Formats: sequence, C-alpha cells, structure tokens
Amino acid sequence: MSYQTLSLPCTATYEIKKSEFLAFAYPIQTREQLLAWVQHLRQQYPDARHHCYGYIIGDPHNTTSAGFDDDGEPNGTAGRPILSVLQHKAIGNCLIVVVRYFGGIKLGAGGLTRAYATAAQMVVDQMVLSQFVPQTTLRIKTSFAHEAQLRYLVLAAGGEMLQVDYALDVCATVRLDAARLKEFVASLGVYGQLLDSQQDCLIDLQ
Repeated sequence: MSYQTLSLPCTATYEIKKSEFLAFAYPIQTREQLLAWVQHLRQQYPDARHHCYGYIIGDPHNTTSAGFDDDGEPNGTAGRPILSVLQHKAIGNCLIVVVRYFGGIKLGAGGLTRAYATAAQMVVDQMVLSQFVPQTTLRIKTSFAHEAQLRYLVLAAGGEMLQVDYALDVCATVRLDAARLKEFVASLGVYGQLLDSQQDCLIDLQ
C-alpha cells in the first residue's frame, strides 16, 4: 500500500514563554537511521534541555514500527504528541525531533503537550510530501536468447534493471513495485527463473 512520506529534511521553530522548540523532520526507513539523526542533533545542540521525538517506520495505516521518546519531559507530554501529529497526517517513514531550550518559565503538562504538538505541526506544514510505493528487488536467471524478452517484461511491469551479470547464463537484478510482484512472476514463464538473492540458487515457486 502506498502512503505519503517526507521527500527532504525540513525544520521549524516555535517559541512560547521564553522556551524555544526547534523541530526537525527527516525521512527514515530504519531504526538505525532514526538513532543516527537523534544523535546528530544531540551533538549539534548539546546545551538543549530535551531532545524529544516521535517516528513511524513503514505504512502509517498498518505500522511496521512506531514510537516516541519524552527524553526527561513529564510522561506523555512530548514524544506522544509529536507521534500523534504524524499519525493524524498519515505520514510514514518519518522522524520528527523537537529540541527544547527551557526559558525558565514552566509550561505545565498541558502547555508542554500543546507546545510539542504545535512544533511538530509547524514542521509538518513545511514538508514536501511524496507518494511512497514499497518496492522489492529480485534476482532472475535467464538465457542469452531470452534476455531481451526479460527486459521487456521488467519494463512492462514498471520495473528497472539494476544490474546484469553475464556468465554461462544471464543473471539480472531487478527492482519493481511490490504490489506488481505476483503479476510479474506469473509473466516470466519460460523467460526467467527467480534466484535466492543471497545464494543465487533457484527458488521453487510451486
């Protein structure tokens, strides 16, 4: 299933009662990328009081992974409202980090929740969104005689040839939309056989 995701990183700033909330949004696809961006901001803003975040990895309608971190703020007042904004907007594969500089005036639990949600909404308003379509990568074995037909089938399925290796046979690395995988495999017929991408051995489709 396709969904909206962030095309490029973006930022926004929100100030209230001398506290400054710096919001950053990043496109991500793994937890490792998430942690790397959070660490980057901790290093860039080491004197900030809090580095709170919310994220969704995968389809926001059927989430592979989602979570948040309050980073020392009262439970549920920071990370959760950030995540709620992402969920409400149905934006997948996205991380929002809000860096807070405390201005000396306490906002209270309700004020904090509204401030983090506002900062998150402000950075969402800056986003350039694009349609994310899950893709899959395949290894296919074919003969020299059938290579041209394989290329045609890949093109017809809206895919692309990433790499072609020539030895006794032709082994092609192909990428296409996951939703068209079954249709593509059915179209292969005698023109190609799927390989295990790790071991380059034939896959039994029966």
